[in-house]
Parts: sequence; structure tokens; C-alpha cells
Amino acid sequence: MTLHPEQMGQSKQDLAAMLKDVRKRAGLSGDRLAKRCNMSQSKISRIENGKVLASIIDVERILRATDAPQELIDEATALARTAHTEWQDLRSLRRRGLHQKQQELAGLESSSSEFRYFLLSMITGLLSTPEYIKASLSHLQGDQSRLITKKLDRQEILYDTTKKFTFLLSELAVKWPLVPAPAMAMQLDRLVSVSRLPNVKLGVVPARGHIPVAPMDTFTIYDTTLTTVETTAGILVLRDSRDVAAHLELFSVMERHALLGDDARTFLRECADAARDL
Repeated sequence: MTLHPEQMGQSKQDLAAMLKDVRKRAGLSGDRLAKRCNMSQSKISRIENGKVLASIIDVERILRATDAPQELIDEATALARTAHTEWQDLRSLRRRGLHQKQQELAGLESSSSEFRYFLLSMITGLLSTPEYIKASLSHLQGDQSRLITKKLDRQEILYDTTKKFTFLLSELAVKWPLVPAPAMAMQLDRLVSVSRLPNVKLGVVPARGHIPVAPMDTFTIYDTTLTTVETTAGILVLRDSRDVAAHLELFSVMERHALLGDDARTFLRECADAARDL
């Protein structure tokens, strides 16, 4: 079953309707199905009414409890995966106004307690100097001052000690010359400074030795419930627990290969000094 990004929102309603239809075709009441699945009847009702998005595991339990054929199980599972995935294309985000995206991110940060960032080729806004943020937005037309202000305002969350942050930067992200050398040195100095916050762990994954995996994108994990993946064309939002778990495992591997603490700060200071020498 192939679904395109524009169908992702509709798939949530389609999944609810499919599960309700399957139950009725099996001649089961909501209460009987709930007992077979070891769920509450109220949860079955909320799933079928679209008030609760069924997890992929929930979908499999429901369909097997109704003796659904494997073809239907495969179709519904694919639909569930799509329902747990949101695609935000960059063109649409620009039309809405990218400052709106900053408000959405601030909401995610407010409602989450632990954050894991893997930064493949650029430094994230939470760690960026104003000059770096401005340079990262230079390809956009018009006045970006409002967006820059929103990004800088979000940095306050770093000083909330009830939140825990882990940032892993590839060596490419550290060294990519997005701004002139003097500004890049200042940016690296900021990384060293932020790394000393008590609730922040900052690591650098050096391009040496043997690293058995190769992440393809920048991604952020919020607690253990949601992952966002940034691409050139837009952002994927993944809520399926298996997708989140896969990114947690990838993050763990990268963390084991990262320079951390004083080792990371030494590496960053050396890069900053090299930029100043330019």
C-alpha cells in the first residue's frame, strides 16, 4: 500500500474507519473485542472514533483478534505507520511563516523533558550565535529579523535545569564554514560555553577511526515518544514507537563514538583557534 505525503492526515481517519469496519465484519461488539485484545472498551471506542491514534502494536492486536487475513493486516499496518508520520514540506512552512514553526518547536520543548540532537552538517539554533542564525537563513527572501528573534528566544530553554539536553555534532557540522572564520571561531566558543551547563552534554563525532554506521540526516528525539528528521525538502515527524526506538539506538551508537566533556571542549577550542589563524 503506497501513500503519498499529502495523504498522511487523511490516513488517521481511514485507519479508524478500517478498524471499526473489521470489528463489525467479525460480528464482535466493542466489549468483546476489548476482552480479546486485553484493552479497555473505552480505548477501543476512542480508537474507532478517531479520538485516539492506535499504535501499530494496537492495530496488530485488534486485527489478529478479529482473525483478519494477513493481507488486511499488512495493509492496516502500513496505514498505521503512515498515520504516525507527518511530513512538513519547506514550501508550506515558508508560506505559513517560519516563525510559526518556532512556536511549534517551543511547544515541543515545553512539554518534553529530555532532548537528543544529532547534528550532521549544521549547528542547531539552540546552540547558535546570532551571526550563525542569520547566515543559516540567508537563502530566504525578505526580512528575517522576527524569525531570528524567535530562534534566540528559544535558547532560554537551555537554562531550565528540569530539562536534559544531549547534542552530538559531527566533525562536519563543527567545521562547515557557514560564516566567515572570525564569526565561526565565536560560534565554536559558544559551543564550549554551553557544554558547561549542568543539564547539557555536548559531544563531537570525529571523522576518524571506524564508525560502523552512517546517519543520513539531522534528527532530534523528544523524550522517547517523538522524532523529527530534517531533510533539504522538509521535516518528517515520526511518532511510531519503533521509528523512535531505531533513532534512539542510532543515537546511542554515535554517542559511544563521540568525544565528550573535556575531550570535546579541547577539540572545539582547537577548531576555534584554527579559524582565528585564518
